[in-house]
This record gives sequence, structure tokens and C-alpha cells, in this order.
Amino acid sequence: MDKKQIIFNCGSELFLSKGFKDTNISDIAKMAGIAVGTFYNYYPSKEKLFFEIYIKENEKLKKHILESLDMDQDPVTLVSQLVEQNIHAMNSNKILKEWYNRDLFQELERYYEEVKGDDDSIRNSSYAGLLKKWRAEGKIREDIDDDLLPAFFDSLVYIDTHKEEIGVRHFPQVIQYLAEFIMKGLTDHQK
Repeated sequence: MDKKQIIFNCGSELFLSKGFKDTNISDIAKMAGIAVGTFYNYYPSKEKLFFEIYIKENEKLKKHILESLDMDQDPVTLVSQLVEQNIHAMNSNKILKEWYNRDLFQELERYYEEVKGDDDSIRNSSYAGLLKKWRAEGKIREDIDDDLLPAFFDSLVYIDTHKEEIGVRHFPQVIQYLAEFIMKGLTDHQK
């Protein structure tokens, strides 16, 4: 295993157990069996290492959630469970919980956007297949254009980037309710 991977693995372990704030470069270097100066040969800062780890941890979470849910259940229930599992993971994983860290989240958000960009939008994600499936099964209102449909879900992501204005302590409940309201509106066939 190369040194960069060792640093990454040690950083992951420490960030998971201690969180971002309580982990320092000397802890990571010590666990990796390298000098602090060697750390900087691979990462310019603790933040950059953390951001890479965050992206991997977030991808792992998404994969786990998609594999753990029954994709054939009704859309409202499925999306509610998806959001609920995501919130639970964000609150129980010290790496993912940093998304709510007021001192770090703007930088993390910028880095995430640089790395993920359009790849993370609903249009380009595995969720797009669900929307098409629901449309084909008649579970989504016909009066909503196919191009507009993903925008409802992308809007949840945009709202997520304004969690501080909403209030970080209220945000998990707000996003859960908004997802439910969107799904109930999209699946209301009486319109």
C-alpha cells in the first residue's frame, strides 16, 4: 500500500472516531508511521484530506442506502425512507456529520461541488432510473413534464446548501417534510 493510501486510511479512522476538529495532522502522521512533513507531500492540509475522505464516505452511504431499500415500494414511502436513512447516517457518522459544521461546511460544499459537479444531480444519478420507472408505472402525475421532474429533487439538494439560513437544528425535519410533500404532490393522480 502506498503512503498516500495509508494516510487516507489513518485519516478516515481518526476522523470517524474523533471527528474533524479533534483530529490533527500529527495524530494522522503518527498513526501512519510517517513524519508530519511527509504528510504535506501528499496533502496540502488536513481539510483537503478530510474532503477526499468525506466524498468517499458519502458515496459509501448512498450505495448502502440504495442497496438496503426495496425499490419496488410506493414512491412516497421509498423517498421518505431514503431521506430518513440519510439523516440518520449524517447524524451518526462523525465524518458525514461535518456537513452540519458551520465552520467547515461552506468549504466542504465548494469542494464537493468541484469534485461531483453535475454528476451528483438527480438527472445524472441512479435516482433518475427510479423516476423513469415510476413514470412508466403510472405512479407519477402525467401533467408534470419529464424535464421538470428531476428539478423537484435537485431543489432538495439546493435547499440543503442553505441549511444554515433554515437553521441547522431544524434542517433535518424540514428536509424530511419537504421530500414527503414533494412526493405526495408528484404522486397525486387527482390533479
